[in-house]
Amino acid sequence: MNSSSAPPPYILRTPKGTLSPFVFAAPHSGRYYPPDFTARAILDSVGLRQSEDAFVDRLFKNVCDHGGTLLVATHARAYLDLNRAADELDPTMFSPRLAEEGLNLSHRVKAGLGLVPKVIAEGVPIYKAPLPAREAEKRITAVHTPYHQKLKQLLAERRERFGVAFLIDCHSMPTEGGKRRSKRRRGPDIVLGDSWGSACKRELTSAAEELFINADFRVRRNVPYSGGFSTIHYGKPHDNIHALQIEISRSIYMDECSQTELPEFAEVQQTLVNASAQLIDRLSPRKQPFVRSRGLPRAAE
Repeated sequence: MNSSSAPPPYILRTPKGTLSPFVFAAPHSGRYYPPDFTARAILDSVGLRQSEDAFVDRLFKNVCDHGGTLLVATHARAYLDLNRAADELDPTMFSPRLAEEGLNLSHRVKAGLGLVPKVIAEGVPIYKAPLPAREAEKRITAVHTPYHQKLKQLLAERRERFGVAFLIDCHSMPTEGGKRRSKRRRGPDIVLGDSWGSACKRELTSAAEELFINADFRVRRNVPYSGGFSTIHYGKPHDNIHALQIEISRSIYMDECSQTELPEFAEVQQTLVNASAQLIDRLSPRKQPFVRSRGLPRAAE
């Protein structure tokens, strides 16, 4: 990577007016593909973009007008997946091979979807040959560490100020075959993932579900996306930090084949932001007693 031309690892957008305890994050909508990365890849730019949560940062950019803070990753998901732990690495991808000791060989890693992805959608390989072993640490240091340090800092600051913090981790999900579904489509427009109730109090998930349904979206909980690393890692309801993942069907706002916005993009964007603004208002600390004493045992829910 040419560090002189590379963007910073994230872009932070803060409210112009009143601050709220809500932090929205877009870890997979980055559009920077380092030249040395693309030189090592088998796929062209169109192929590599298949793993992007394209335009998700733009869908949520206006939450800052309603008190939300927005953290946006700049580097492409195919280069480094920020919704993975720093130790979720496939040792076989590197030469010399990494030592397995200390690595988390999770099911995601075994599927080729670790911190440094081996494949994109449908198991298509990314690289021509094994990567130099130094690439793992290089990408972690340049992108993963600063992004997650900032996210951790934001949540800690919101909890300190408001007594509670909310993380809304924003993603998109592909449609089978990349085809736009008809109006009679089956399946959800939005999947809310709260790690089966462990990453946030049920009031957050229920409020989001109600507001998105009222906005005429088809909503499902936890299937097939219950939450990734960020939801599980940061969601600590017993510590007054609540995390909820939102997956938006790409078919409602973009053409997945041409990777361009649909004419309905602006409408979907406004509807999502309106629902998000209502969520921020509804769960404002002045209205909703979300705070609980830290250190108490978790209630069975």
